[in-house]
Amino acid sequence: MNQLASSRNDNFEYDPVLYNADLAPVPASRRDWNWFNMATVWMGMVHNVVAYEAAAGLMAIGFSALQCLYIIGSAYFALCVAMWFNARSGTRYGLPFCVLIRSSFGPRGAMIPIGLRAICAIFWFSVQAYAASQALNAIISALWPGWAHFEYAIGGQSIQMWLAMCMIWVLHGVISTHGVHRIRNFELYAGPLVMIVAGIAAGWAIYVCHGVGPLFDQPSHLQGTAFWLKFGAAVTSIIGIWASYAVNIPDLSRFVRSQRDQVIGQAIGLPLTAILFTPMSIFITSATIVQFGYPIWNPVDILVKIDNTLLTLVGGATIIIAALSVNVAGNIMPAAYDLLSMFPRQFDFNRGSKMVLFLGIGVVPWLWFDHPENIYTVLNIIAGTLAPITGIMLADYYFIRHQKLHVNWLYVFSGPYYGCHGWRMSAISSMLLTLFFLYFSQIFHIFSFINSMSWFIGVFLSGLIYSILNYKKNNMNKVFMKR
Repeated sequence: MNQLASSRNDNFEYDPVLYNADLAPVPASRRDWNWFNMATVWMGMVHNVVAYEAAAGLMAIGFSALQCLYIIGSAYFALCVAMWFNARSGTRYGLPFCVLIRSSFGPRGAMIPIGLRAICAIFWFSVQAYAASQALNAIISALWPGWAHFEYAIGGQSIQMWLAMCMIWVLHGVISTHGVHRIRNFELYAGPLVMIVAGIAAGWAIYVCHGVGPLFDQPSHLQGTAFWLKFGAAVTSIIGIWASYAVNIPDLSRFVRSQRDQVIGQAIGLPLTAILFTPMSIFITSATIVQFGYPIWNPVDILVKIDNTLLTLVGGATIIIAALSVNVAGNIMPAAYDLLSMFPRQFDFNRGSKMVLFLGIGVVPWLWFDHPENIYTVLNIIAGTLAPITGIMLADYYFIRHQKLHVNWLYVFSGPYYGCHGWRMSAISSMLLTLFFLYFSQIFHIFSFINSMSWFIGVFLSGLIYSILNYKKNNMNKVFMKR
């Protein structure tokens, strides 16, 4: 399974624009992640502030608690299926997303999906890191009351938050710039720890609400067509949290030793952990209504409102660990690979990681994070934008390449993946046509069904168009791979 497809000539000279040590296939001897490592990575990523707020906000738009669980279950089941299939190529060949995508888009055309994925990763990194900065700011304020009384502000941010952000950014750098094995070891402890503390917080919520009965007695405020349209849109929004990971899951699966390990690890770490974590966020949000009279989405605001030093320390530290956990594995690592793929002579993994940290400041996360009503809009845009890339990758690997890649040709400007001057127009056309279809319906507010199911339609439609455009070339590819 782990043997690479052989070429007729093993004396390939890889083009330095397409190859460096970090982009090379991971040999079987170095694929030492097992199912537990994969599960703990996902356990650490699932518990993050954006996922918390998105799940908690479902009740605010009219869904009952039980319907929220149906939404979460549907979204994570669809994600898990997509990731299982898209992860297989990474595990089989030891290749990252930014190399695998050349099979469908060509070596130059691949820069488009790689760039889109990098932008999403840097955006999410910045937002999660800002949440951790808020938590650190709350911790320091609890320990040092004078901290909160600094009056000076720069660029719309208090000096305290700038200092907290600097410390959090440095902490991210310490962990992420020591390679994927440091990331694996960090996730081994971070994921389970976050789950334990979240469970304690959920216990507090149940205590405040005097049980879970009142929570599940709350009726739904949505009926008929409105319910189903919002249900689909809510599922798409939850998928939007992880749509970028559905694209670049090979960045993680390339280090897993077998297909069995990646499947079991993702099954435990993604849908199971998410289904356990989501009720916790719903319980905690409901408890804030009981305790304070209105829902509080931001967990840092909850800690500040409760005003208990010990709780602030424990809760704030957990938020920081959760942000580090999702960022180092799910945002910094794929964005670093994307950057070194686009600029292999200028970047290695460590330099790419540092550049992600620097670019994250430019996202100005405080302008977005403090407006949680924008969450669903952003998530739907991300889901719709990345869906065509997922559909094209799946169609290319399973229907066009039949799970067989000629690895050496992915590192040169020639061969079956080269296309026209490095651009495979079938993939680019499929992506653009799908995006036009999806965004045309959104901009002009037509086809409500399409708007609410944009990720599913985007994956299916792009894969279908790509398969049709490559139908005649499919037989030629079979002949080439047999040579």
